[in-house]
Amino acid sequence: MEKLTFYALSAPEKLDRIGAYLSERLIRDVGRHRYGYVCIAMEALDQLLMACHCQSINLFVESFLKMVAKLLESEKPNLQILGTNSFVKFANIEEDTPSYHRSYDFFVSRFSEMCHSSHDDMEIKTKIRMSGIKGLQGVVRKTVNDELQANIWDPQHMDKIVPSLLFNLQHVEEAESRSPSPLQAPEKEKENPAELAERCLRELLGRAAFGNIKNAIKPVLIHLDNHSLWEPKVFAIRCFKIIMYSIQPQHSHLVIQQLLSHLDANSRSAATVRAGIVEVLSEAAVIAATGSVGPTVLEMFNTLLRQLRLSIDYALTGSYDGAISLGTKIIKEHEERMFQEAVIKTIGSFASTLPTYQRSEVILFIMSKVPLPSLHHPMETGKTGENRNRLTQIMLLKSLLQVSTGFQCNNMMSALPSNFLDRLLSTALMEDAEIRLFVLEILISFIDRHGNRHKFSTISTLSDISVLKLKVDKCSRQDTVFMKKHSQQLYRHIYLSCKEETNIQKHYEALYGLLALISIELANEEVVVDLIRLVLAVQDVAQVNEENLPVYNRCALYALGAAYLNLISQLTTVPAFCQHIHEVIETRKKEAPYMLPEDVFVERPRLSQNLDGVVIELLFRQSKISEVLGGSGYNSDRLCLPYIPQLTDEDRLSKRKSIGETISLQVEVESRNSPEKEEVMPAEEITYETLKKAIGNVAVEEQERERRRQVVEKFQKAPFEEIAAHCGARASLLQSKLNQIFEITIRPPPSPSGTITAAYGQPQNHSIPVYEMKFPDLCVY
Repeated sequence: MEKLTFYALSAPEKLDRIGAYLSERLIRDVGRHRYGYVCIAMEALDQLLMACHCQSINLFVESFLKMVAKLLESEKPNLQILGTNSFVKFANIEEDTPSYHRSYDFFVSRFSEMCHSSHDDMEIKTKIRMSGIKGLQGVVRKTVNDELQANIWDPQHMDKIVPSLLFNLQHVEEAESRSPSPLQAPEKEKENPAELAERCLRELLGRAAFGNIKNAIKPVLIHLDNHSLWEPKVFAIRCFKIIMYSIQPQHSHLVIQQLLSHLDANSRSAATVRAGIVEVLSEAAVIAATGSVGPTVLEMFNTLLRQLRLSIDYALTGSYDGAISLGTKIIKEHEERMFQEAVIKTIGSFASTLPTYQRSEVILFIMSKVPLPSLHHPMETGKTGENRNRLTQIMLLKSLLQVSTGFQCNNMMSALPSNFLDRLLSTALMEDAEIRLFVLEILISFIDRHGNRHKFSTISTLSDISVLKLKVDKCSRQDTVFMKKHSQQLYRHIYLSCKEETNIQKHYEALYGLLALISIELANEEVVVDLIRLVLAVQDVAQVNEENLPVYNRCALYALGAAYLNLISQLTTVPAFCQHIHEVIETRKKEAPYMLPEDVFVERPRLSQNLDGVVIELLFRQSKISEVLGGSGYNSDRLCLPYIPQLTDEDRLSKRKSIGETISLQVEVESRNSPEKEEVMPAEEITYETLKKAIGNVAVEEQERERRRQVVEKFQKAPFEEIAAHCGARASLLQSKLNQIFEITIRPPPSPSGTITAAYGQPQNHSIPVYEMKFPDLCVY
């Protein structure tokens, strides 16, 4: 062998003839089953290949690959392993000269076939599979970085390589179940095809360029589909974790796009399959967010929301093609509900990794998809349409709640812009109690920036709130601007939410949390005053009971007011205010415990059947509160004014039960909002004329809105000449009026020297221009 090697190095032009001779001998020995000579020939070829790196090695390599192919074609496992080992040694050699005509198609096919070996002997099967994986690894190393070689990233090759690796990766549980002894563990780990397949897959994906990611990912998706591996989803998640951590970070969004496209392609598959894809998407998106997600953020949320809508339709119809199938409807509803929860969880987990500016965009995007009863967003009619609208609203608000949880934004104007807040609060006027609760929880998530919300999960009247360990910061200038712009809107919706008959304990807990968090996060003196007025107005709703609320709701409103005023009195630290609130609470404990949260917000509320004769001592009096707070610098004049919610377009557009709920007449406000007065003035009688006047005001507003619309439409559609002539006529009219005014007001004053007698003896006022007038010295400054 030493002489042969020396001869080959001395006369490299003879190398191709040496290779041809050895190849001929090996083929003959294989045919005659003389395997000892086969091993000698392959060892000689290996040593020559390792020693010789001349320009004429290409012809020698052709002979070498022909011999390796002959060994791989053999049915003998030992010859297959021998050929694979030789090929791996060859793959690790860096050639000096390129080869333009070499093909590895046979090796890809044969190595892939070896990866799926099903030999009866477990040990031999493992060795063959290991050899196949090593062979594929050698092909990848030999071709992936050489543009002149066959393109290994072509679908015809990837469709064989990737499934072969996944097939061996899939049996990792089977390999782990045969746990070896501690002394044999290192040896067994080396012989594990699953670990070798994972290493090879990571190496393959790590070498993938931007344009090759799609060809590498598509076979993974097809393999998971063909073997039904989405439903347990454990293996699918493991595969994509390997993929996401192996590829370059800037290519992450390509994998996300592939998964989104696959989810759309499987939109009619079983809910369990779609849920598995969504779970994988969730894991992959979280990993991708640490790198670069790029422009796929809104695309991902758009696809998930579209799948959510499709799932709602499937749950309503009971089938994927719109036909009703009573036999499977219940099962599909249950599966679709699981899928919807998986989508919502994915939306939340992915949004939590996004930066603030992208998260704000996602929040606005989701809110724009919520169907609302407004002029610009017509809703579906009919029973099926109403169910679809309701389910869509609930699912999208759930998604919004997931996204808003943990959202941190120093500027509330950015966190709750006007267009978003208007749409969100309009859902608070709906009859559905579940939707209203979601709106309250979403608002709490946005406003809570210091993690205080869980401290107000239960309503109580603590004598010392320091045990809550609240994190309180001074209200910033941006928060003050936000409250000046939107405070009345928030108060109004809180007030209307308190008046709902369908409220349960969770609603009152959410309302209490919202009031408390506004007081901590966004409150200045003006906001504190308005919140106190609002809670006193809620107390009047329970006392007067014009809404005919049930006893529980009235007791809950009394208890809510007591808990909040107890909190705000200790936050303001005004002794007289605290004393008044404490006195009323103590009186209630003795005489009316059903008006305190400790008796109302429990599993079995202890209520009173008669709430009509509530004495003044049990109520928080507005006059007393304004007196004690006015002495501490608060605006007592504003405190004396009862709170009255403003009428807006939302009331007319929202689906309320009667016109009495839509149009608030607010008659006899003083008597309703003054519980301390002993004599209650009789309320104004609501007659036909009163209602006609209220509706007439609405008609006038509609006419004014129509006139404005016509003016805008004229300026948008009229020809330029007509608009110019119209504006020119108005400008000339305005100019003439201005000239008249100037003539009257800027007339030169009379001369300081008095009147001058004219030639005809007539006294005449002679005017001198202002700049020529001589003023006395005392007038000069």
